[in-house]
Amino acid sequence: MEKQIIWRGLLAGAVAGVLAFVFARIFVEPQIELAIGYEEGIGAAHDALQHGHGGHGGHGHSHDGEGGITRAIQMNVGLGLGLLAFSVAIGALFSVVYAVAYGRIGTVSARLTSLYVAGGMLLSLYIVPSLKYPASPPALSLDETIRQRTLLYLATVVLSVALLVAAVYLGRRWAARLGAWNASVAAAGAYIAAVAVMMLVLPSINETPGPLRDDNGAIVYEGFPADLLYEFRLYALGTQVVVYATIGLVFAAMISRLLGERKQSVPA
Repeated sequence: MEKQIIWRGLLAGAVAGVLAFVFARIFVEPQIELAIGYEEGIGAAHDALQHGHGGHGGHGHSHDGEGGITRAIQMNVGLGLGLLAFSVAIGALFSVVYAVAYGRIGTVSARLTSLYVAGGMLLSLYIVPSLKYPASPPALSLDETIRQRTLLYLATVVLSVALLVAAVYLGRRWAARLGAWNASVAAAGAYIAAVAVMMLVLPSINETPGPLRDDNGAIVYEGFPADLLYEFRLYALGTQVVVYATIGLVFAAMISRLLGERKQSVPA
């Protein structure tokens, strides 16, 4: 039974990877191109200031042709393989969580359990961590803080998942005393409160570039466009929604047939 659940999760993840690639290629990649253009522009402006003071260039970063990998390869092959591998891995994790959750979160159907698990994973693995440490396009992060940002993001993911599991556990414990609806509301409130405390405790990182100024204070190059940052993060969220929604829906269709066939095969 477990193997049948897992391969269905892998297949759902593969379908999600294909759809996520189409979405990201259409919506996310144009934002990355604009961000790279900004990075190259501000790098050139910074170099011009340095040369004007007898300094040396080299502030900008090349994104085309690094190590023989062009932007065309990055935005097609690299993006496609990366999203496919990510989605298949999420599909495998999803199937494991589903196998544990099914039958243990109340009298919920197989299909609805699939949607609950997908929604919970999207919330705890991406939405909550991104509220504190949102995704950023090129030109918005410093190389020297990458280790700190990675560790803080992973810590947020682990805490978010742990808090969600605890909230589900509390909801199940409170259901007998408060009723299913009141227990669910109370558990959700506890989760939101705990997440809020986590957000306050964890340090913030703000590396969005402001305008580049010369020695006289005049703006040489504008800061990173707010609308570009907003659209990138919106479409990054959209990509994750496509992944988890596809996994939840595709898996729900397959698992309902599997469980239905198994029930029919049991002799009366």
